[in-house]
Amino acid sequence: MVCIFKLPILDRIFTINDYMAQTKATLFTSSQQQKAEILKAMAHPARLAILELLIQRRECICGAIADTLPLAQSTVSQHLKALKEAHLIKGKTEGIQVCYCLDEEGINQLNDLILPFIEQLNSSQKATCC
Repeated sequence: MVCIFKLPILDRIFTINDYMAQTKATLFTSSQQQKAEILKAMAHPARLAILELLIQRRECICGAIADTLPLAQSTVSQHLKALKEAHLIKGKTEGIQVCYCLDEEGINQLNDLILPFIEQLNSSQKATCC
């Protein structure tokens, strides 16, 4: 069952899920939200396979990426879109094809956000709690 309500100030109909997501998001820091978005974009085996392919080949045409994965072209395109929106890859149109490569700036941002977090995790392993 979906609960629907209208907020008079915004004059928009919301589901309870919309409202909860917006309120809970404000409980976390900007850094936590950024890490979660990047990790979410990477949290699929197909996206990891695409990133690994681009690491090996440096750049690749969309069709060649689809040929290496056991997925339909349209599914691969959706995964490419998610990686592009997370600024992990970028694409350049060459005629009717799109050539993809790693987004250096986005990868640097990933390093800046995630490496300190990994270091914190590694240093916390010295705890003798459990």
